[in-house]
Amino acid sequence: MSGFERFERHHRLYVFLIFLGYLLITNSINATSVWMEANRSGSPGIALWEPFVWEYTSTLSVILLLPGLIWLFKKNPPRMTRTGSLLLTHLLGTLVFSILHVAIMVWLREGIYLLAGGDYRFGPVFREFLYEYRKDAWGYLFFYALFYLYNFVYSRLKGEAQLIEQQQDNGWQTAPEHLLVKKLDREFLVKVADIEWLESSGNYVNLHSGGRIYPLRATLSSLMERLGSAGFSRIHRSYAVNHHAIESISYQPSGDGDIRLKNGQTLNLSRRYKDEFKQKFG
Repeated sequence: MSGFERFERHHRLYVFLIFLGYLLITNSINATSVWMEANRSGSPGIALWEPFVWEYTSTLSVILLLPGLIWLFKKNPPRMTRTGSLLLTHLLGTLVFSILHVAIMVWLREGIYLLAGGDYRFGPVFREFLYEYRKDAWGYLFFYALFYLYNFVYSRLKGEAQLIEQQQDNGWQTAPEHLLVKKLDREFLVKVADIEWLESSGNYVNLHSGGRIYPLRATLSSLMERLGSAGFSRIHRSYAVNHHAIESISYQPSGDGDIRLKNGQTLNLSRRYKDEFKQKFG
């Protein structure tokens, strides 16, 4: 397995850890710089722990807000149409992000200072919020640009799949036998029979095969119309499975179930699709 394949399996975790490491290093440098500047005269202006509290409460606040930021970024991608509404959405996004960031940050600082026997004072609210908003707005734009830059680079490295049509006398065959996966300037063939399960992901369907993920621009419903005759069944609103990849099936009192694949992966079997799925093996 190549380095990229290992990265691909847990790429969200790796990116988060890299991002967290960057924040920890940056905040440690900023905290020590603030402390050295405050004590430059020789008399201690602030305790060593204080700038670390200031920096890390800000970072923790941002981390708590990251899921909301990512959701907002996905809902409002860069586009060349309706730019006015897009800019207004992101302007409001920076305001909401900054308000929540400051509120969580101040709440954490007040709690830590209280435990330390001190008293944290944020200062004049309007002035201090403007000071924080400048940084938050820039951070928001930086995260937005970084999010889409990463997605672009990752999608280029990951590639995109398309079904290879095979023409017969009576037209196009229903279930293609291969996928053509394009990565940068190279092309790869993947057997449809080797795909273990399908996962709906926005405008794409992720095809899972041998630990690799191949994104195909399609809906799960439209793809199942093509692959149903190839031994695939819909088992969930977001999943479909290759019958040959199944190791065992278990059912729960609620009516739902679990499908364990030969590779160790477990998929949810929704009660909505259970009867139709069981009929395939009737």
